[in-house]
Amino acid sequence: MKITPAVFEAYLKCPTKCWLRATGEAASGNTYAEWVETQNAAYRETGTARLLAASPQDEVALSPDLESVKAATWRLASSLAVQAEMDSCALESEFHAVERVAAGGRGKAAQFIPIRFVFTNKLGKDEKLLLALDAVALSKALKREASLGKIIHGDNHATLKVKTSALAGEVRKRPEKIAALLANPAPPDLVLNRHCAECEFQARCRKIAIEKDDLSLLARMSEQERKKFRSKGIFTVTQLSYTFRPRRRPKRQRDKREKYHHSLKALAIREKKIHIVGTPELKIEGTPVYLDVEGLPDRDFYYLIGVRIGHGEAAVQHSLWADTVEDEGKIWREFLAILESVEKPVLIHYGSYETTFLNRMSERHGKPAENGRVVEAIEKPLNVLSVMFAQFYFPTYSNGLKDIAKILDFQWSDPIASGTRSVVMRTVWQESRDQTVKEWLVRYNAEDCEALEIVTSSLQRTCGTKSSSGLNESNVNDVVNVDSLKPQMPFSFGKRASVTPDLEFLRKAAYWDYQRDRLYFRPPGQRKRKPQKLLAGCKTTSMRINKIVVYDVSPECPRCKRTSTKPKGIRVRILYDLRFGQFSIKRWVVKHLFQTYFCWRCDFLFGLEERFRNSLKFGWNLVAYFLYQVIQLSISQRIVTLSINQLFGYGLNCTTTHKFKTRAAEFYKETQRGILARLVKGDLVHADETKANVKGKLAYVWVFTNLREVAYLYADTREADVLHATLVGFKGVLVSDFYAAYDSLDCPQQKCLMHLLRDLNDELLNHPYDEELKELVKGFGSLVRPMVETVDRRGLKRHFLRKHRKFVDRFFRDLGKASYHSEAALKCKDRFEKNRQKLFTFLDHDGIPWNNNNAENAIKAFAALRDVMEGTSNQSGVEEYLTLLSVCQTCKYMGVDFLDFLRSGETDIHAFAESRCGRRHRPPIIEPTAMPADEIAQE
Repeated sequence: MKITPAVFEAYLKCPTKCWLRATGEAASGNTYAEWVETQNAAYRETGTARLLAASPQDEVALSPDLESVKAATWRLASSLAVQAEMDSCALESEFHAVERVAAGGRGKAAQFIPIRFVFTNKLGKDEKLLLALDAVALSKALKREASLGKIIHGDNHATLKVKTSALAGEVRKRPEKIAALLANPAPPDLVLNRHCAECEFQARCRKIAIEKDDLSLLARMSEQERKKFRSKGIFTVTQLSYTFRPRRRPKRQRDKREKYHHSLKALAIREKKIHIVGTPELKIEGTPVYLDVEGLPDRDFYYLIGVRIGHGEAAVQHSLWADTVEDEGKIWREFLAILESVEKPVLIHYGSYETTFLNRMSERHGKPAENGRVVEAIEKPLNVLSVMFAQFYFPTYSNGLKDIAKILDFQWSDPIASGTRSVVMRTVWQESRDQTVKEWLVRYNAEDCEALEIVTSSLQRTCGTKSSSGLNESNVNDVVNVDSLKPQMPFSFGKRASVTPDLEFLRKAAYWDYQRDRLYFRPPGQRKRKPQKLLAGCKTTSMRINKIVVYDVSPECPRCKRTSTKPKGIRVRILYDLRFGQFSIKRWVVKHLFQTYFCWRCDFLFGLEERFRNSLKFGWNLVAYFLYQVIQLSISQRIVTLSINQLFGYGLNCTTTHKFKTRAAEFYKETQRGILARLVKGDLVHADETKANVKGKLAYVWVFTNLREVAYLYADTREADVLHATLVGFKGVLVSDFYAAYDSLDCPQQKCLMHLLRDLNDELLNHPYDEELKELVKGFGSLVRPMVETVDRRGLKRHFLRKHRKFVDRFFRDLGKASYHSEAALKCKDRFEKNRQKLFTFLDHDGIPWNNNNAENAIKAFAALRDVMEGTSNQSGVEEYLTLLSVCQTCKYMGVDFLDFLRSGETDIHAFAESRCGRRHRPPIIEPTAMPADEIAQE
């Protein structure tokens, strides 16, 4: 792989240019690129001749042999060809010149300094890296370090010394990347950049970018922003246009300028309309003076000042021309004289180039000392581009003056006129003094001023400001105010209109409450019990003991059965709890008194109940009330803690309430295992998954449910490991969405038809004129609707549903024969055929739903709890929440009150559901393993 300076330079500018230049792609033509190449070649030739002429003939070598360089005696050589190997790459270069510095003493080698010629007066980093490449190639070839180089540049042949050793590390990284780029038979992804205006492949690349609708067409978009959009699957300008969402700005930010929206720019391009943000203002209080300046940026020399005063045909154009640098001051004074003749002038320009011009010329040649109006105009010019930025979005890829003016129907006399071409034409005039070239430059500058006037007048009319230009206002008829756009949510919730009547019927039939109330739970003759309202108790400040319990303990030792003769002290335990009435709830503090005894034979202290041996302080009703609010009502632990403290006067803290949840989750762990076991042994499981935030880390929560029980499980990833570990041995029907991980399970599966119908409906909305897609979706809707009507009338019975199987077979038979051409229709056809065996499994089984609404509803319960956690819980904390949520949702599905179940102390929901009308069970005592000091009961 050969790497030359030309290839290396192209890589610094653009990887695509590097690949095209290295593979010999024919250039599409660019006047400026050709001119730069010609200027560099001529400057190198004259610079080399100048160096050789200044050196003695016996110390000069022309195209010397590399093998004899070390033993050479010359002091200057030109056109030295060098080849060197570096990282499996071959570096080839022909040095412009090489200076040889003799050794400073015995044993020291001569030093070689590469020299490059650059015609520009200003140098950038790329020129220094090219010199460093020469130094690296020379070092590799001679096996001797070349740590210094020289660049001779500009009109005065200035010499810049460069420490190439400091750039060598950066240079050595490039050849390997270039080799990997050139090893690919296809060019890299096309990305337009600022260098395109100076590139010989500009026309080719821009044509391809427009065909691909590439994001890099948007001139203001940075590489980092493009990567961000591509990571979201947005690759074209059209795709980006659909992501814009108008938002109402907060009052505190309404005085600040709106940030620039690439998506709004893309929307303007797609709709071919001007979009306005907010209420921009363009006030011109005085006589507008339109200014456009031409110069040579390389030399900071301004040779043409264009001034346009007035409007339309009545406008007066001034063109101030400077033949040489010495004439620059002259045209500046003429410009000031023109401004002095204008009443209250307001300088109007486009971009920052004129701002820099005004500042530099004021420093070089001075401001007018007497006329304050002129000084104010120079110090406070109006930059039209700054007014447009982030407020006006024209349907153009860039905000350049030429692009904007062309939208407003203004055309330049030379279609290829540009700023880079004007630089070329000025150089041509300097060499030839051709009058036609000068006329071209003057005309181009005058047309820029006229274009600026048209753009300014258009903005004035758009802002509602009166303009006396008399221009045709039809140019700005297609204007859209962003504030008038209807806000759109990226995701729609609730009811959404369907395209066809069949899809609308199926959408209504898939609601969870509708299905549960109408299909699954129809107990005849039973009325729903009204939930009892619990009223908060009184707020008190005292800790009055509500009840004292004295335990009559026998002095007989429970171990040796010997009667103790030595009683110990009376132990006191105070239990803080809540007491529930039929329509009330109040604080309940119970004082427990125990007479303790000590057995000398067994060395054993007895008399204190086992549950009070540890520092038990809070009762189970309080724990149940806390969990009920956190889990079922989705209230944060902190708020529930504050509420309990305020209503009941307890001094709970977050550490204590967190232990409530931890111990309760451990207590109900076996309940969750029982739920999972019954799910696996059953005939039906709904499965779904959603994201969870664990201390800022992405995790997942899986839900498994049937019509009576729900289990939530935590997983670090979305892989299928959880599915296989949980549903091992499951032989029933799995109802799920179209996530590919479910396909790995070896069991009958029913894909959620509602997911499929939503996707088909969205495809129809996105492709409203695709008749093939519309016919396909219409046929599928007509196929599914009779099935759902049968389910609604007869229930989920195989006996009544199997009659639809023949229509399913007919649908897929016709689908196989159909020939579609549209991409959307082909995509839907492939999806149908891929999932053929899993779309209508419910027709062959009893009690199998046709959608996954049951799991989605369970996911909503976790989503509400996820908002409470707010990503502050670690993995163990999330797992505790999921254990308790599994119990809560199962109680809900089985018609059991969650608070009653918690208070009962039962762990079997089925047993409690059967005996919930009988006596209450004794609340459980969960012994703490460790208690903080503020929770230890005082004797």
